[in-house]
Amino acid sequence: DLGLVYKNPDGSLITVDDPRWDPIWEACGRLGLPVLIHTADPAAFFEPVDRFNERWEELHRKPEWCCQGPAFPTQDELLAQLMRVVAHHPKTVFIGAHVGNNVENLREVGQWLEKYPNFHVEIAARIAEIGRQPYTARDFFLKYQDRIMFGTDGPREANRLFPHWRMLETRDEYFPYADDQYPPQGLWNIYGLALPDEVLRKVYSENAARLIPGVQERLELNPVTPRYSEGSGPPRRRT
Repeated sequence: DLGLVYKNPDGSLITVDDPRWDPIWEACGRLGLPVLIHTADPAAFFEPVDRFNERWEELHRKPEWCCQGPAFPTQDELLAQLMRVVAHHPKTVFIGAHVGNNVENLREVGQWLEKYPNFHVEIAARIAEIGRQPYTARDFFLKYQDRIMFGTDGPREANRLFPHWRMLETRDEYFPYADDQYPPQGLWNIYGLALPDEVLRKVYSENAARLIPGVQERLELNPVTPRYSEGSGPPRRRT
């Protein structure tokens, strides 16, 4: 909501890079607490909801998610605000939720990771976009394997995670990214990235354990990492 919803008394939007937030970012850096920050939304949410919008069905189900029009900043403006915060607070670790909410442009996300050593990303709720660009995504994971974390966007049952594991671990082709009768985000299927085990370990747990206080201790109590190969198989879309 920061940058899109919350407003000042005069009605103007409170931006992500508003200097009033600086003491919070500085305190997080001083205390060694990483900041998981959700800025902007998928690119389609900032486009007209017409026949050219690839998430037309989703936005018709959730019209309040549309951020297109003069009342809203553009996606580029919001992401630029975030990057100014990251640049202004180099001693604070920032984790960009949903691949920095720019998964449609992994090249630009890679540029951010190159430029800002304190910036990292997690992949929650973005396997639909990651898995439809398998060559670009695999290169991205291999190159930035120390900067990417697994995420689920909230508690999930194991069967809801099978598509995540299948995408990250296998060479499977053109399979559904969700076990739903109708795809929740867009009308396409995805492909597996076949990531090496050493990369999977980093994405699933090692990067988070290095960056987030308490994760290493939790892993030592429960060291078993679920794997697609240990599950009951891929999800099947209901008919």
